[in-house]
Amino acid sequence: MEKPNFNVEEVNKIIRGRRSMFVAQFKENDPVDDAIIEEMLENANWAPTHKLTQPWRFIVYTGAGLKKFADYQAELYKKRAEKNGTPFIEATYNKFKENPTKASHVIAILMKRTESSGLPLMEEIAATAMAVQNMYLTASAHGLAAYWGTGGPTFWEEAREDFGLEGEDMLMGFFYVAKPASDRWPTGKREPIADKVGWIRE
Repeated sequence: MEKPNFNVEEVNKIIRGRRSMFVAQFKENDPVDDAIIEEMLENANWAPTHKLTQPWRFIVYTGAGLKKFADYQAELYKKRAEKNGTPFIEATYNKFKENPTKASHVIAILMKRTESSGLPLMEEIAATAMAVQNMYLTASAHGLAAYWGTGGPTFWEEAREDFGLEGEDMLMGFFYVAKPASDRWPTGKREPIADKVGWIRE
């Protein structure tokens, strides 16, 4: 394979221009083409991965699947409140039941651990996160609204079996994708990198 001729300016532009956009910024009832989602997932599959363990797994909800996921997390929230004796908040229940249906696609992010690899768990988590970053960048390149959320079932023990997780496997959240309701792109903000880096030259 010949060395690729990358466009550095475009790489910088997409990395620095990537933004999170949330449900309130979604254009509803105007689905993103599945081909774009497939492109996002293919790019996710090219994330760095030590020993080629490729720990990322994804479940894509769209169409009627969005309601299925929404109903699942809302009802699980309700059952957990009853079981644990914790407060049941109607607004939270409604949010769980409604927000996924406002997206075009919701992608569950799973990390499947290959314990025989001998790799530190942190490396598998990091690899999965880099796969999500690839999806983020691809979504932004297409001008889509997207965000990675870790609410709902992400840290609920009851959800592990439902998502086929065992041992050190992890549910790492949900990636929401939609067309943006506005052509206005969010402004980014970062503190200077010089404040976060130390150099050792000798």
